[in-house]
Amino acid sequence: MTSICVYCGSNAGKDPIYAQAARDTGRFLGESGCRLVYGGGRVGLMGVVADAAIEAGGQVTGIIPDFLHVREVAHGGVQDLQIVSSMHERKQLMADASDAFVALPGGIGTMEELFEIWTWAQLGRHKKPVGLLNINGYFDGLLEFLDNMTDEGFLMGKHRKMLLEASRIEDLIDGFESFTYPGVIASLERDQT
Repeated sequence: MTSICVYCGSNAGKDPIYAQAARDTGRFLGESGCRLVYGGGRVGLMGVVADAAIEAGGQVTGIIPDFLHVREVAHGGVQDLQIVSSMHERKQLMADASDAFVALPGGIGTMEELFEIWTWAQLGRHKKPVGLLNINGYFDGLLEFLDNMTDEGFLMGKHRKMLLEASRIEDLIDGFESFTYPGVIASLERDQT
């Protein structure tokens, strides 16, 4: 893998452990020669992960919509800062530029990006791994909800397993390296035969 997309909060959260995880993630990607692709911001965990990747000598691509760039939220130190016209264009370019996707703690924007990219995989729009960096149990409630969704028959087990989870970026990347795409949702499988 040469390029990892990181979704994370535009706030730092209450516990400093989240910023430390973002710092560790950026540093790991930078030191391993893996390009960071992210939302282009300089604030919150987004700024922390980008700063750490840059400080570690890594390449960083930031993709930010013009309405956020105008508000001076864009990170000025990013080597490849792309300004786009919409959130939709941002997400598509981030997806196209990445070999895998990591969600760190964040708010509804992070959740929206995570669920959209995971849905795209379920529908066969890409076959790339998607994972959560579950810092301090941040995603435990979400994981429990997803398990219930699976138990109730709204999410196929193979697609629930497709969302990888670890508490350290190194372990999540190891999981990405051994990831095998499980296939599309059953109704699409029938349509393809």
